[in-house]
Amino acid sequence: MVVLFLLVTLGTFGYMSIEGWRLIDSLYMTIITLGTVGFEVVKPLSDAGKLFTIALIIIGVSVLGYIVGSLAQIMFEGQFQRILGRKKVEKKINALSGHYIICGFGRIGSLICKEFKANDLPFVIVEKDIETTEKLDEDGYLHLKGDATLDETLLKAGIKRAKGLISVVTSDTENVYIVLTARGLNPDLYILARSGEEGSEIKLIRAGANKVVSPYLIGGSRMAQSILRPNVVDFIEIATGREHMELQMEEITIPKHSAFSGETLISSGFRKEIGVIIVGIKKHHGKMVFNPHSQTKIEGDDTLIVLGEPDSISKLEDLVVRPETDTVIQKHRKDHANAP
Repeated sequence: MVVLFLLVTLGTFGYMSIEGWRLIDSLYMTIITLGTVGFEVVKPLSDAGKLFTIALIIIGVSVLGYIVGSLAQIMFEGQFQRILGRKKVEKKINALSGHYIICGFGRIGSLICKEFKANDLPFVIVEKDIETTEKLDEDGYLHLKGDATLDETLLKAGIKRAKGLISVVTSDTENVYIVLTARGLNPDLYILARSGEEGSEIKLIRAGANKVVSPYLIGGSRMAQSILRPNVVDFIEIATGREHMELQMEEITIPKHSAFSGETLISSGFRKEIGVIIVGIKKHHGKMVFNPHSQTKIEGDDTLIVLGEPDSISKLEDLVVRPETDTVIQKHRKDHANAP
């Protein structure tokens, strides 16, 4: 554009000096020459003026052609890349199965996405704000631009194949509509919803949410407990925080074919051989058993709430999926049988 401006300036002053024309006539002649529109010349040209016009046409057409070509390339490639990028994203979303749909990428939604990404959990974000979707492009999150209250948007997000949906938009009304829509499209879907105002929890449960969380209620309670029971809060943060790697709390589901199915806590050897503590067991029928005693029986589809070091928890996760009787169990059974 700078070159074009200089070319117009050069042409204008060239006609003024060669032909002795006025500024407006010289500028007009320069513009119609560079634009190749074919209008009649302002005044008859001298030989020098004709040669100057020829040079101006050759240079001007080259410059204009380069400018137009560059602009067209930028526009075409940008549009093409956006279309191609969108097709790739849609292809990835269509390939998802057993994933989670996160509706809303605000302060809470962004934190959820960070945790899911850190734990390699598949998810797709549904967001309707244009500025937010641009940020999602920069962060590299798999996302879909659209209104989560609409059937077609959730269908594009793969709600029929999804494992769960998390609705964390700022409006409780929108959360209710999203939950209603999601429950209608997939009756078996696990739905977690955010509640902002008092009384909206009941509406969200009625709409079909499996669980409702109020960030303000949790935050206020945590702040109060930090004063009333600071050591308890510190322990919970250590056990559940991802930044503390010395101690972790995890949940492990016992498969029906597991060698631990039918064992008791003492015969399983979890504490003595693996070094983990079972702080709770959620039975397959839904009942939660806190601080289970040593004779509590482990059954298939039970979920163990485990506290221990990350390596020990990983070892336990590997053991529970084995259908054969592991040497750890055999050894502990023998020691337990020989005990006085």
